[in-house]
Amino acid sequence: MNPPSFEGLHTRPAQAWGSIRLVPLVRDEPVPGLRLDRRAYQDPSIVDIGDGTAYWSYIPHAFVATWTQASGPAAAYGTRLLAKDEAGTGPPSMPIKVRRRMARRVAKDRLRFLPLHMAVEGYLSLHFGGPEIAWEEWSQRALAHGLSPRSEEAYLGLYVRGLEDALGIFEIHPGQCGVMVYVADALASAFVVPHPDDYRALHATLVEDMYGEQMYQYGLLNLPAADLRARIDATQVRSLKDLRAQADRCQAEWAAFHDDIMAGRLLDPDGTYQTVQHLGHFELGRFLPTFRLRQENHIGEAITDAQGRIAYLKSFRLSDAQTRRGHLLTQLAAHNWNIEDTAAALGTDAAQLGLRIERAGFGFLLRQDVLDHYRSQARKST
Repeated sequence: MNPPSFEGLHTRPAQAWGSIRLVPLVRDEPVPGLRLDRRAYQDPSIVDIGDGTAYWSYIPHAFVATWTQASGPAAAYGTRLLAKDEAGTGPPSMPIKVRRRMARRVAKDRLRFLPLHMAVEGYLSLHFGGPEIAWEEWSQRALAHGLSPRSEEAYLGLYVRGLEDALGIFEIHPGQCGVMVYVADALASAFVVPHPDDYRALHATLVEDMYGEQMYQYGLLNLPAADLRARIDATQVRSLKDLRAQADRCQAEWAAFHDDIMAGRLLDPDGTYQTVQHLGHFELGRFLPTFRLRQENHIGEAITDAQGRIAYLKSFRLSDAQTRRGHLLTQLAAHNWNIEDTAAALGTDAAQLGLRIERAGFGFLLRQDVLDHYRSQARKST
């Protein structure tokens, strides 16, 4: 797929509430031929990925994308909330629903997909098969089952302090089709839809999305958002025309600062992009970063047109620990899971790398005697 492009989206002045900053994204014109609506769920679910693999998750809602094949004018179905269509009967219980796929066609021109689950699944499946060569350090479990099971933690937006209040208080801009969510001026998530009516209907679902551990902690700390308001040069104002020119300058400077500095690392130009589904002349895909340490890294999913312009996007910021795990797995895979070669590439020795693998939560991949040997070597070196 073409790497996503924010062409056609424009940044507008931000609104801040405590540690939460929302930056609106507007379009001059809606994306033709694509609409999104919401299908609500309430039960814990088992998601069938489609290759015999399944995982447990709580899914608050799914998005349904409706598109038209023709490039000319077409009547949209409109944005609406759909009631859950899988109601059951029987004694009181907690039913488990099987969502057959994360992205599944429900009609020839409609696709139901679970927001952010494709992106997270792409991260969880990163080198999921484990060692491809039976090096002597790896356990039989690692060679037979790889990284199964693999789990990561995320937090519901309701638990990010201040987010629900901010979404209820802030105004929605005319033509707004997206938003950048910041917690203590750290980019937590980006959300883009094709039409302003879609955004108005889905604005509140941001509190049901997944957010990383770092965002949850920043919310608890209640760190105030910085004062980033642009200043009008009063010495240059002699008329309403001058005031308008100053306001336009401030808006342009803010947009440039936001796009280049605050949101500049959202899309990793060296990251990977994978197409999951075709929707007429649109593509639904997911992106992964290169897992650069001590930098922000985002995973996400997007619907793009033939030119790569974003019609829909939702992102998730990885925590530092999640970034380290992704970096470690990527380095091991790049060196054919050879401990010595990977350690040399990382500027360390095999014992330190082995303990690093254990700290990352992958200690079960190593044979117990090998891990004990690495611990003994580390104690002697200190």
